[in-house]
Amino acid sequence: MGMYLNYIPLGEGRYGIEAAAQGYFGKSVTTPAGQKNAITPSEAAVLASIIKQPYPTKAYGGYDPNYNPSGAKERWEYTMKNMLDMNWISPAEYAARKYPTVKKPTASSCKTCAADKPVGMILRHVKAELAKMGIDDDKFNQGGLTVTTTIDPAVQKAAEDAGSAARTSSPMHGLPSTYQAAVIGIDPTNGRVLGYYGGDKPTGTDYAGYMAGDGSGIVGGQSPGSSFKIYTLAAGLQEDLSFDSIWDSTLPRRNGTPINNAGADPGTICKGHAKDCDLETATIKSYNFPFYWIADKLGRDKVIAAAKAAGIQHLYTDGNKQFPNGKQVDLDTTDKNTWLKSGYFDDEVGFGQYRVVPLEHAEGVATIVNNGVHHDAHFITTVKRVNPDDGTVENINAEKGAGKQVFREDTMSNLQGVMAKIVKADGRNLAGGRQGIAKSGTWEYNDGKDKHTGSGDCWFVGGIPQLAVTVWVGGKNNKVELHDPNSSSRFKDMFGAGVPSKIWRQFINDSAEAKNWDNKDFPDRQITGDPNKFGNGVKPVVVTQPDNQNCAAALLGLPCPGNNNNGNNNNGGNGNGNGNGNGNGGNGGNGNGANGGTGDTTGNTDPTTQVTQGTN
Repeated sequence: MGMYLNYIPLGEGRYGIEAAAQGYFGKSVTTPAGQKNAITPSEAAVLASIIKQPYPTKAYGGYDPNYNPSGAKERWEYTMKNMLDMNWISPAEYAARKYPTVKKPTASSCKTCAADKPVGMILRHVKAELAKMGIDDDKFNQGGLTVTTTIDPAVQKAAEDAGSAARTSSPMHGLPSTYQAAVIGIDPTNGRVLGYYGGDKPTGTDYAGYMAGDGSGIVGGQSPGSSFKIYTLAAGLQEDLSFDSIWDSTLPRRNGTPINNAGADPGTICKGHAKDCDLETATIKSYNFPFYWIADKLGRDKVIAAAKAAGIQHLYTDGNKQFPNGKQVDLDTTDKNTWLKSGYFDDEVGFGQYRVVPLEHAEGVATIVNNGVHHDAHFITTVKRVNPDDGTVENINAEKGAGKQVFREDTMSNLQGVMAKIVKADGRNLAGGRQGIAKSGTWEYNDGKDKHTGSGDCWFVGGIPQLAVTVWVGGKNNKVELHDPNSSSRFKDMFGAGVPSKIWRQFINDSAEAKNWDNKDFPDRQITGDPNKFGNGVKPVVVTQPDNQNCAAALLGLPCPGNNNNGNNNNGGNGNGNGNGNGNGGNGGNGNGANGGTGDTTGNTDPTTQVTQGTN
């Protein structure tokens, strides 16, 4: 009986009679009767009455006095009468019985718990993962669980310090109250979410994961803009796309509309190489035109498939009459037959038009950081439960071990090599010379009234080998036009390379310092792809200067002076076979190049047109 009473559930997450005595009455069952802090017979009857049904069900409310007072008291009366019949209490004690005062639940006032703190929002994701394990709210509330999360306190603090406008250390501090940030840090080697900031109020909107308040599912997302290009590139690199491929920025979309390129003046694109811009430059400068055409040539379904493989599960269509806020598409339960349907996704998916969940984007970013190996992002490492049948402690889940290689390592090193240049281009070098990789992203805001289209969603994603980081900045509650007081734009527009990149940098630096991480580098870049397989630009003509630096006349079609009589001569003689391949004969002579070139036998002596045409 003692063993039984020591581990049975007794409501409100309490296991064992001692926990119940302390929780309901602030007393101990080990204190001898009659002494201070000892349980009275009436209190003992309350505890014994709970045993029959400690938790409410749809059929009946149970016997916890805090949740079903009338039922608990009725059961208490039954128990007290049995105690009298068994001679465990006297008739006088029974006659003087009085239902005891029960302490109210105190979980809501727990000073060490997550209530009213940003970290409290993480409980939504914890409960969602528990539900997948078969542990619903009823089972969760019954207690007996030891749930260990992935959250690292030092990294969590760094995320909140960098992302919360309430912290004076945050780049968000002092910006309009209508602005909101989300900061997510994942260990790319295993998918553990180490730091997660999605808002200051745990009962408010989850801006990092858009998990419903009851943990029932995903309810929204944001347009990733150019930060989504990492998946377009991943898809293309798998198909032999090269960063040396050449693209034409002047080509309109297939419907005839121009492609906007991050607000860049057409005359400044690729430093004047509008028709022959290489993909690496376009990636670093975040131009959109190559990515539209990559999705077009490769197939937008392959871009979506790459995003799915990396970790994106939900993608939202644009709004329409049937779905004003867009239709949520589950990529796990659909395929290209759905994705290619009219009204779903167009080639603009290549540069991030369609909304995603920041947490899922963070999972995808972690795959890129982890050299193409994917792990599911998760918030729980272990769950242990007391078995109510025998009191033993059992593990009811286990983290997945090895990840899945979804992109080739060589293509990922190529992509990482370019993303490392973006960190430097945006002036976000990490402390101590630590190597980082990144991609910025900005999506437009337009209220339909102003001619100027500003920024509505701004991102900076990437990380270091130990921490993949995704940062989003946008409107709180509703879309707003984002401005950055330090922006170089004449409209003071915010871009991903502005405030989000500052949050990104601070988060990584603070986390690395707190965790004393080694200064690790990414793998050496491997150049992959075929420059001629993709691209629609006009490759520039390369003019090769003559070997003889003094022979500028050759560029005008004029003869060059002979330096010797061994192949380059103007003396009408025959070269001796060790010339430059094209003998330059003068005065009607024949010149023979080193590789057997045949001189022009016409002997044209016109000084303005004289050329020896060797056929090498």
